[in-house]
Formats: sequence, C-alpha cells, structure tokens
Amino acid sequence: MTGRGGSFKLFTLGGIRVGVDFSWFVVLFLAIFWLSSAFKTMLSSSDTVAYLTAVATALLFFASLLAHELGHAVVAKRAGIGVARIDLWMLGGMARMDSEPKSPGEEFRIAAAGPAVSFLVAVVCVMLAVVIEGPSTVSKAANLTDDITVTPVLLALGVLWTMNLVIFFFNLLPAWPLDGGRITRAVVWKVTGSRMRATLISARLGTGLAWVMGGWGAWQVLNGSLSGIWWLLLAFFIGQAARGAVVQTQVAERVGDRKVLALMDRYPVALPADVDVERANEEWFLRYGWSWFPVVAAAGRFIGIAREEQTREAAERPGLGGSPMVSDVTDRSVAAEWSVAETTPIEELLDHGPLARNGALMALDEDGVLCGVITVEQVRAALIGRSG
Repeated sequence: MTGRGGSFKLFTLGGIRVGVDFSWFVVLFLAIFWLSSAFKTMLSSSDTVAYLTAVATALLFFASLLAHELGHAVVAKRAGIGVARIDLWMLGGMARMDSEPKSPGEEFRIAAAGPAVSFLVAVVCVMLAVVIEGPSTVSKAANLTDDITVTPVLLALGVLWTMNLVIFFFNLLPAWPLDGGRITRAVVWKVTGSRMRATLISARLGTGLAWVMGGWGAWQVLNGSLSGIWWLLLAFFIGQAARGAVVQTQVAERVGDRKVLALMDRYPVALPADVDVERANEEWFLRYGWSWFPVVAAAGRFIGIAREEQTREAAERPGLGGSPMVSDVTDRSVAAEWSVAETTPIEELLDHGPLARNGALMALDEDGVLCGVITVEQVRAALIGRSG
C-alpha cells in the first residue's frame, strides 16, 4: 500500500522507519478499554490482572500488524524495491515502497507476504497455547465449551490468533488496495500482459467492496450499532484508495510509453571525483548556489552525491596531506537511491519515492555513466503537456 502522511517515529528496524500517527493512539486506548472490560468478565483474577492482560494483548496485536507489514517490506527489499517507512494507524498499517513491482511475480510475492505472516502468527499463537495450556484446554477453548479455566495467557493468545486469522482472510479479499486486490492485479497482469488494465479491474473491485461495506456500516448505524462507524471508515478508505488507483492509471495512459531519456536534461552539471574540495566549493557550489551535485568518476560513471555543507567544511579544514578530494566527501551510500536507468518508463516514476524526496534523479546508461538528470518538475510538465 502507499503510505500516509506524517507520523511519530517509534524506531528504525533494518533501515526502515517505523512510526504511528495520532489515530493509532486513539485506537490503542479504545482497544485496551474494550478488552479490559471484556476480560474482567472472563477472568477469575483481579481487575488489575485483567487490565494488564488487555494492555499486553493490544500491544501484541499491533506488533502482529507490524509483522504483517514487515512481511511486505522484506520481500520488497529482496526484489530491489526500497521501503522508506512503515506507519501504523487506526485501520492497520502501511508500508511505503519507493516504487511499484516490475513484474506480476514480484507483485504477487510482495502482496502475499503480509497475509502469510498473519497466518503464521496465528499458527504460532495456537502452538504456544498448546505448549503452555495443553492440547485439551486449547481444544475446549476452540469449541467454546464452558468447562475450562480461562487464564490470562490463554485469553491473550486466543484473541491474537483470532484477530490474525481475521486479518488474513480480510486482506485476501480481491479488491484494491487490500493484499488480495494486489494479488488479483498480479494474476490479471500475468494473463493480459497489461498492468494498467489489471489495476483498473482490481480498483473497480475495490470500489464495489467499498459500497458494500458502506451499506453494511450504514445499516448497522441506523440500527444503533456503533461498530457500523468502523465499517464506514473502512469503506471510505478503500473507496478513496480505489479511486486513486483509477486516477493514477488514467495518468499513466496519458504519459504513454515514453522513457526517462525523452524528458531528461542531457547536459547535467556534475562534479569530477578527482577535484579537490577547495576548487569544488569555489567553482561549483559558490558559482551555482546549489546544495548538492552528482559526482562522477572515470568515464563519467556516477558514484554518489556531494553536498555543500560537507564540502565546505572539508575545504575550511584541510588535513596534513593538503586539501581532500571530492571523492573523500561523496556520499556513495545514496547512489542507488538517486539513480534511475535512462530507459525506465515515465509511468514508473509517477509514484516514485526517491524522486519525490530528492526532487531529481540521475539518469544512467547500462554502464552506470551519468547521461542526464530528470526532475519532478519535468515529470509534472510532461503530464500537463499530454493532458492538455
């Protein structure tokens, strides 16, 4: 799924920023309140134990949602797709991927990874319950019999395995933007050979699901059930995402099959790696007033980005061996993030995270030589030009 807006950072895991937005705290509070109320009637222990069990269950449930999104992220990164962040919010979680999968197989594997993790979490919860409580107790609990003693561990694991199975089945619904919708897109893409047609079909299924869920939610609200509000929120989210997918597909159709090399600036200003930082500061940064430059090595091969602050500081404090070279202050770790093949279709840049973050990408040929620069403004201008 595409990401949402700003969020509070919790931690970084494997280079992926994990955060939550304000709505997550609201849902966490409501989940703890609801679970603690329910647990008080199920547990024979004190109210404190019921409350602590509710807190632990709610936190573990959100941890399982994070595991679901990490499933998507790990498979995406193995496919060479960057994942900048994962955000948890009131309706679940979303992994923000830098680009779309390049083949139906990649799409299928990334989409299926999340539900697979949720199913695995449910299985692990059942296995832990069997080991801790015994198979007989777990069997009675599964059959909802009354002749068992409900313990905090059994109660928490029961909620976790139930909710993860719900997430598993719900996400497999064949409607955009659910994982099942992306799996549907992968299958239709494979059969038809057209990603745009596959996206439209999946998005229309998503719109249909949104109407069904919205109708169900409205009926529940009219009958006095507050759970209908949750269904209405889900319907709104799915409907918005589905309509967004349709709009993006229409935009991609306007762009056509044009490649990066058709739009890029073919005469980029680049910094040679073997220039000393004093000269780079005077003849590049001070002259052009830019905050960064692409750095090229021998034969024009792109190796990374040199930034004004680091270059200026190195020029002001030369070492014992004299002024360092640009290569010494080049950030090589971002070379992949800042580059794109010159034969890449413009369609793939419409929802490209690095282009949006950096404002520009270095267009490279098959040998890694810097051939041009493509900017966000150029892509936007191309869309306006085609739609006018």
